[in-house]
Amino acid sequence: MSRIRVFAVIAASAAALAAGFSPAAAGALASSGAGACATTARTLTGTLADGATYEIQVPANWNCTLFLYSHGYVTPGSPNPAQDVGDQVTGGWLLSHGYALAGSSYATTGWAIQQALPDQISTLDAFDQQVGTPSRTIAWGHSLGGIITAGLIQNYPNRFSAALPMCGVLAGGVATWNTALDSEFAFQQLIDPSVQVVNITNPTANLTGAEQAAAAAQATAQGKARLALAAALGDTPGWFTPLSPEPAANDYATQESNQFRWETRVDFPFVFALRAELEVRAGGNPSWNTGVNYFRQLAKSPDFAEVAALYRAAGLSLRSDLATLNSAARISAVPAAVGYLAQNISFNGRISVPVLTMHTTGDGLVVPENEQAYASVVDQVGRDRLLRQIFVSRAGHCAFTPAETITAAQTLLRRLATGRWDDGTLQPGSLNAAATALGPDFNIFPGGSGVVATSPAFVNYRPAPYPRPFDLLGRH
Repeated sequence: MSRIRVFAVIAASAAALAAGFSPAAAGALASSGAGACATTARTLTGTLADGATYEIQVPANWNCTLFLYSHGYVTPGSPNPAQDVGDQVTGGWLLSHGYALAGSSYATTGWAIQQALPDQISTLDAFDQQVGTPSRTIAWGHSLGGIITAGLIQNYPNRFSAALPMCGVLAGGVATWNTALDSEFAFQQLIDPSVQVVNITNPTANLTGAEQAAAAAQATAQGKARLALAAALGDTPGWFTPLSPEPAANDYATQESNQFRWETRVDFPFVFALRAELEVRAGGNPSWNTGVNYFRQLAKSPDFAEVAALYRAAGLSLRSDLATLNSAARISAVPAAVGYLAQNISFNGRISVPVLTMHTTGDGLVVPENEQAYASVVDQVGRDRLLRQIFVSRAGHCAFTPAETITAAQTLLRRLATGRWDDGTLQPGSLNAAATALGPDFNIFPGGSGVVATSPAFVNYRPAPYPRPFDLLGRH
């Protein structure tokens, strides 16, 4: 599956890190930790009992706070090194301000949550043994690392002080793959009947066939309308390139073109190929669409107006196509596989530490509606006082600048220091001002052959309801 592409988080250049840190950043968190833990600066690596590797970085001025980083999805067959930070610019800032970093590789690749959760705890144990027990441990991570972060504080609440899941799969595993199935199912029924949506026997060939069928569909007005419908059932946004302007609300042609790029360049490898890896782990297909009403599913999608307009322009009956989906033979899940995926992992909302989530509004791999799903289950059990969510107005998956990430970390650290959320500082204007104050070395984003100056873009945003929610409270 070497041709399967997976979006990566920011990899800022070493030159940007070497440029130093702005004066404004130097005193940003003067009271963020005690000096009693100061030690010798060092980098530690090792191997855990199950073969996973870990990396630990400790600064000489360690302030007793540790950030445990959970990395994102690694395609099977790809290199899988230990990672203790998402980008080196952010990592350099944290180390220079006294924070230690740690993270593991996980023992396996793919949907590796079953291995990631204990491996991250074993990494904490290694830190305790070799460095000392932190006074505060903050779980954080990107993408699949976001769901792992939320899983860590759910399964091991006594090991953590706070959490920062970024662009995380916070609807949980069952909901994520059910929503993906809805999009796959529409694609199969309306565009390519030969594609396998579950029980995939030849992932590479299945992906190739889906890509070819999508390219052919994109060449006709009717095909574009049906591709838009499939995308809308997963709430795929119509915004793709991170530093591009967001298309106008009624620019449906551009929105559909961007959805096509999301689907064929990013999402298809997961739903038409990498699903097979999950099915092997789970012992069968963990997704179902029995009982789903596709009229209702589309009606609650933020992309409904786009789909309706493109169907009208193509001279197609949207009602007829939705009726086709509703009358098609449905897919049932293997109960034991559902159980596996619920365990690895879905959420009960019973958070016991402060949690700050961050998401881009134009994320087509892990859609921002994941935040609504997580907030809903937290609210249901009355823990909403511990949760805050912030959004960045930008296309892309995990498309944050170092300044935005550092600002989020500062916000969470302030919550720990004061014992309460300062909701004034959580407003976009305050967040953008704090990120700007970090200076030009941190307000950057990859562009072309290097990095480009990029202004912070925190925004007020309310995500739509998650399309196919599933949680451990029994709501699905």
